[in-house]
Amino acid sequence: MSDNQVSYDLAIRGGTIVDGLGGEPFVGDVAVSDGRIVAIGAAPGNAREEIDAAGLLVTPGFVDIHTHFDAQAIWESRMSPSSEHGVTTVVMGNCGVGFAPCRPADRGALIELMEGVEDIPGVVMADGLSWEWQSYPEYLDAVAARPHDINLASYLPHAPLRLFVMGERASSGAPATAEDRARMAQLASEAMAAGALGFATSRSLFHKSASGQSICTLDAEEAELVDIAQAVGESGNGIIQVAVDFGGARSVEEEFATLESVARTSQRPMSLPIAEMHSKPDLWRDIMARIGRANSNGATMGAQALPRGIGVMFGLELSTHPFMLKPSYQEVADLPLPERLAMLRDVDRRAWILAETSVHSPMPVAQTLDKYEGMYEAGNPLNYEPVPESSIAARARALGIAPAALAYDILLAHEGEPALYMPFANYAGGNLDTALEMFRHPDIVLGLGDGGAHYAVICDASYPTFLLSYWTRDRMRGERLAVPEVIRALSHDTARTVGLDDRGVLAPGYVADINVIDYDNLRLSAPRVTFDLPKQGRRLKQPAEGYVATIVNGSVTYRNGAATGALPGTLVRGRQSAPSETMQHAREAIYVI
Repeated sequence: MSDNQVSYDLAIRGGTIVDGLGGEPFVGDVAVSDGRIVAIGAAPGNAREEIDAAGLLVTPGFVDIHTHFDAQAIWESRMSPSSEHGVTTVVMGNCGVGFAPCRPADRGALIELMEGVEDIPGVVMADGLSWEWQSYPEYLDAVAARPHDINLASYLPHAPLRLFVMGERASSGAPATAEDRARMAQLASEAMAAGALGFATSRSLFHKSASGQSICTLDAEEAELVDIAQAVGESGNGIIQVAVDFGGARSVEEEFATLESVARTSQRPMSLPIAEMHSKPDLWRDIMARIGRANSNGATMGAQALPRGIGVMFGLELSTHPFMLKPSYQEVADLPLPERLAMLRDVDRRAWILAETSVHSPMPVAQTLDKYEGMYEAGNPLNYEPVPESSIAARARALGIAPAALAYDILLAHEGEPALYMPFANYAGGNLDTALEMFRHPDIVLGLGDGGAHYAVICDASYPTFLLSYWTRDRMRGERLAVPEVIRALSHDTARTVGLDDRGVLAPGYVADINVIDYDNLRLSAPRVTFDLPKQGRRLKQPAEGYVATIVNGSVTYRNGAATGALPGTLVRGRQSAPSETMQHAREAIYVI
């Protein structure tokens, strides 16, 4: 067949191909038809649409396996901010929170739980959720009915499942009965048949509703977890995702033994969050050693980590800042920003606030509001690896003033925008060396970006852009990473962790989710406050530069950061197999490096 007889829907010409498998980059073409990659390396012929990628990176689309777009996917077609950072597939339903199954009478309780656990304003969810479902399969249908700019997959969340089955008993501390467990297992089987990727639960002390009530899954017994996990795995598929912090009344040994037993008994892969907690900086290594031993004994366990410090942004238009619990601040807290700024600039009010004791608050963040040794001013771009000498405490000492006074003045200078950054995990040593150690660990993959959650505290969904620009190019305080290993971590490794084997690789037969990146000019700006949620709710967005094109299922969704209007994303239902060997062999003739 002559070259002019070959045609494609899309051809990306002359780019530096980073295939997602960690191999050496090479220059070539990528051709796409019917939403799949059909040729790579050499793609002779014509295409309906062509992209000149000379001098640019061509990579698989990124797969983010830890998000909370459960509500946003109902009211919005664009999964911002993730879709603006090269992410083409996300997994939601993490941490056991979500909105299905749900009876009408329990809608408020699930909104209150999501508000408390994931810092999504309740008024936003109350306005944005359409509630045309009760069952989990009906919820998936509602997600699928709306067009999106990226692909979405979902776990069955434990908290709504438990509330649906047990009612008020779910939060009473009473164990699930045999009948409760059987019903939850039945619903889990139905969820898997409808397209769930697996099951997610929480055993975290930090996960509380907006009213301060612990998540109802906190003390779920092993028998309950095993019954659900076995139901999830009946088809031979399904992941178990567990949010756990190994604190509270249960010892590390007891808690881990429960999780290992669930993983081994159900024979389902299990994924846990991992972070270096500053109060116990070596605990994460202990947990990973236990995971290694469990895997040697027949379990399949792994962890997810963020490739930078886990922290919060403070600002006058954000959820938190160091003075939010001072009585004289609370007197003006509800004023519009311009009026509030005027009141806060008053000399007397400033003195009162600085002198006052904070009122008590049950929020975990309340314990960190005055930790100025680990707090830094937020610049543009935001420095995610600041030196200890630039902390608020260190700068205040140099100026001969109180750290609180300096923090106060910085808040006012930044007006409503993010003013202070405080990493409370992964930064105990004052650098990102621990994050590098986690990245290189064989049982850890990338995660914990929390896209769609913590709208007014963080914007960690930007981590793909940070990882690629900072860790491979801009880092000056230690070892850097290679571009191929970073691309593999963002695409192939995360996709395989959750059973999405049809994406995350640039090769014939794979889903045509692709990024074209101007690597030399890839930039991550500072987070900025926007008011574009339902009811003018606020959220942080973190703009990126350098994404020349993002392609989802073969359609260009973003060009140079601007949406094209295409919404080709789909609901990914269940595990997806890799292209068959037959397909791979059929494509070998046009896979030329």
